[in-house]
Amino acid sequence: MKPLLRGIAGLAVVGIGVSSVSLYHHYGHSQTSYCDFGQSFNCDIVNRSIYSQILGIPVALVGILGYLAVLTLATLYGSRAETPRFLLAGSAAGLAFALYLTYIEGFVLATWCVLCLTSLTVIALITLLSFLQVRRAGQA
Repeated sequence: MKPLLRGIAGLAVVGIGVSSVSLYHHYGHSQTSYCDFGQSFNCDIVNRSIYSQILGIPVALVGILGYLAVLTLATLYGSRAETPRFLLAGSAAGLAFALYLTYIEGFVLATWCVLCLTSLTVIALITLLSFLQVRRAGQA
């Protein structure tokens, strides 16, 4: 496996982990303290807000599915010529969605979620590596 694809796959595994923890706490009924630093940093406020679901589907589940798709592309389909473009398109869409959710955190809910910010960092790095993979493959 190419080094960039290996990096993308590793980051996707991290993203699945972060999104899984977020999904677990989304359905939790008790307050958690791992990410409660007052009103400014509180994952429970973000994770249980009306913005934590789209059409009844938890955003964290969407994240898990997105990261699984990235992991599948990078590992099982990494040798295909079109994979770098698919990875870039998918990760750029994921990054746009994560930036929208970050806007909601900062300007609507006025609180930050460490898990969400971690996922934003992960998808941004995946997008960067995907861009580099497209350039390396001569598809830019």
